[in-house]
Amino acid sequence: MSVRTALVAATALALSAALVAPAAAAPADGHRATREAARAAVAAGVPGVTATVRDPHGTWSTTAGVGDTRTGAPRSASDHYRVGSVTKTFVATVLLQLEAQGRLSLDDTVDKWLPRVVRGHGHDGRRITVRQLLNHTSGIFNYTADDDFGRTYFLKDGFLRHRYDTLTPAELVGIAMRHEPVFAPGTGWSYSNTNYVLAGMVIKAVTGHSYAREITRRVIEPLHLTGTSVPGTRHTLPSPSSRAYSKLADTATGPTYDVTALNPSLASSAGEIVSTSADLTRFYQALLRGRLLPARQLTEMRTTVPVPGDPGSAYGLGLIDRTLSCGVHVWGHDGGIHGSSSTAATTADGRHALAANFNGDWTGDPGAVLEAEFCGDARKNVPPGDVENARPAPSQG
Repeated sequence: MSVRTALVAATALALSAALVAPAAAAPADGHRATREAARAAVAAGVPGVTATVRDPHGTWSTTAGVGDTRTGAPRSASDHYRVGSVTKTFVATVLLQLEAQGRLSLDDTVDKWLPRVVRGHGHDGRRITVRQLLNHTSGIFNYTADDDFGRTYFLKDGFLRHRYDTLTPAELVGIAMRHEPVFAPGTGWSYSNTNYVLAGMVIKAVTGHSYAREITRRVIEPLHLTGTSVPGTRHTLPSPSSRAYSKLADTATGPTYDVTALNPSLASSAGEIVSTSADLTRFYQALLRGRLLPARQLTEMRTTVPVPGDPGSAYGLGLIDRTLSCGVHVWGHDGGIHGSSSTAATTADGRHALAANFNGDWTGDPGAVLEAEFCGDARKNVPPGDVENARPAPSQG
């Protein structure tokens, strides 16, 4: 998987990615299949993997491979990493909180909050609703699919020159407006990062504050997500963290580049957040348990539309409903950004959650780790003395 694919479409395509671990009888070690899936990803070329599980037995983590190919330092269960489009669930949660407070309606037009921002080549914000932004039925062109943007920010020569550029949300939307819509609003489904850049702009229009501030005070702080941040233009990752690697090309071969340092404004509210696997599992458990949204808004979030070409997945409001090979339904999101591929999901009752990250973007499928955890084992007792044994889960409040 190339770095451009990672942010252009990895999240959409990951809905239908090959989840390679089949349903299987539970091994004696309850998370053995998950550990083996992580090791298999490294064997297939991913530099390193980190994953964390929360379930009624406690919190369990595993790592495989390296966090730094130069020094050989291993990945850490505490690694901070760029979560890419997992950001979208945070953004949708804030907008649904605002709806619950009566400050906006999902059926408001985009133009109501962002007058004349969505205009050009057939785009018309007067015909597009906030709901259509959140479930990707707006038809708005995906700015990361623009060829010039791809050459400038995803391929080697452009990225190495422009990795520290600051891009504003208005500039990102402007790129999309130079293209025609994919379809008329409400007549199809197409994953578009532009939708969530606009969603972040709507948050600011409604509250007077940036989406980063609102996510921080409404989600990060109440849940005590101490490893999660909205970095804005900060180039570096908090410690501890691993290096992030990419081919910076539409190929899985050739040189590998360290892409850890970059200005995440190129992803904006479509993919900017930095987090940890422990924080992501806590977030999705709290969300599905109703700690962040009233029942009506959580129902809205879980009201899905089909994903074309993938009968096993459906898209809600910043939330993916995925049916795994063993019939288990999980809710969450996937994310790809330079040098980082992630997945995070939980069962509908919030009792069992996993988050995983690969620190390479050209190969491997984090969904295989997800599939292994929910279908490849039954989470029996972890053998005493195992260095990755379960430990008591922090209180969920």
